[in-house]
Order: sequence, then C-alpha cells, then structure tokens
Amino acid sequence: MSTLLDNIFFVFQRLTWTSVIDILLVTLIFFFILYSLRDTQAMALLRGVIILTILLVLLTSLINLPAFSWLVSNALPAMLVAIPVVFAPELRRTLERIGRAGALPIIKTSDQETKSTEEMLRAVINAAQRLSARQHGALIVLQRNDNLEHYIESGVRLEAQVTPELLLQIFYPNTPLHDGAVIIANHRIAAAACVMPLSTSGILATDRQMGLRHRAALGISEASDAVAIVVSEETGAISITHAGRIWRRLEPERLENMLFTFFQHPKSGQTAGWGWLLWKK
Repeated sequence: MSTLLDNIFFVFQRLTWTSVIDILLVTLIFFFILYSLRDTQAMALLRGVIILTILLVLLTSLINLPAFSWLVSNALPAMLVAIPVVFAPELRRTLERIGRAGALPIIKTSDQETKSTEEMLRAVINAAQRLSARQHGALIVLQRNDNLEHYIESGVRLEAQVTPELLLQIFYPNTPLHDGAVIIANHRIAAAACVMPLSTSGILATDRQMGLRHRAALGISEASDAVAIVVSEETGAISITHAGRIWRRLEPERLENMLFTFFQHPKSGQTAGWGWLLWKK
C-alpha cells in the first residue's frame, strides 16, 4: 500500500500545467471522436477493433508465440492505414460539421427578409399540421447556408410561392410529385420530387415506424445544414431532422418554436446561421 501511495505521489510531483493541458487535449479528441460516431454503424466497427486489439495484446504478452507476434507486428501498420478507409464517411461528416461551425453567421437585417422568412415558416407549419391530420406522408427540406442545387436538379423545378395549399396538393397520395422531397430555398418552393441521400445511421434501425422518408430526412441533415420536416404516413407524427439528429412526435407549438429557432435570432428576429447551436432537445 505504501509503495502505491509513493508512486501516486511521485506522479503528482511530476505533474505540471503543461501535462494537464496535454492530457485534457487528448481526452477531448477521444471524446469528440466517440461523440461523432455515436448511433452509427461505425460504432459497432470500433467496438470490434477495440476487442480484437485487446485480444491480440493479451495473446502476445501472456503467451510466448513468436510466429504469431511477428504476424501481428507486421499487420499493425496495415490496420492503421485501413482504419481511415473504414471510417471515411464518419470522418468526412465530422470535418464538414467542423467547417460549418467555423463559418461566420449570415445575418440579414432587412425587414422584408425577416417578414418573408416568417411567412414561409408559417406556411410550412400550417401545411405540416394539415398533412399530419390527414396522415399524408411528406418530406419538406428547408435550405439554410449550404446550397442544395445538386438535390434541386434531381427533382421537378417549380420556383413557386410557398403556400399550405400547394404543399398539400404536392403530397396528396398518388399525385405525380408526392414521392421524394420538396426543397424550399430563398423563401420559394424550388423543386418537388427531389431525391435525397439516405442515412446509414443506426438511429432508425430499431424503429419500424420510420421508413425511407425519415432516412432521407436524416441523410440530407447529415450531408448539409438543412432542416427537414417529415410527416409520417403511418401515424401522422411530425418529426424534424438537423445535423444528424431527429426530434420526433412534435406538437404544433414545439414545431413552431424549433423552426423559428433554426431560422431566426431569438431576440432581434434576424435570420442567423447559428440557429442549430441555440436549440437543445
């Protein structure tokens, strides 16, 4: 016991502020990596890599296996090269989020701009509530700072005013444009029947009530800073996705609060690019 205490005291004696900062930086890096990989298929792969590494270390250290130790030591560099390849989508998504977080907020002080944003949001909220009451499935994507032109080109261009009636007609079952997503950009319906990227996240894997619309909504929120609104065809429940997260079964009041938080400054009412930092579940 005394030897253990002496060793601990020896460690604390050699500890400096630089060492503390060094340890904190390493801890933050590992925390950020694990936080970014949460609820993804990559987390299962990471667990497998950790378990395999522990088993290899135990085998090579506890038992004298020269040939096996040689194989492990030579295969380790190849494994280090393979890890970035395996986790490429997650690494790319993390770097994109860092890039968006570092972007300067876009603030529009025009009263007309603020009014147009408010009218657009209220039309979308009204349409979502009516679609929910009728249990008509819908996917509405609201462009923010990231340009969605690539996805707009995959659909049918409309360039129409945002009204609840038009959104209801687009998502009426079996109409030509009801499949796919509506993209709203610059306060107008840019296109309908747009093809969205499907999420590979494990968030939706255990819930059978969430189908392709929810995967597409989560996918576009992972690929851009857009906000997506989903109305479930099965239950009529309204969900919102943003930055790889999903908020489900939203009441009209919470839906309105979230959308205005994403698109407006909470005090001045100005459109801001940092809305995602202001909302907490």
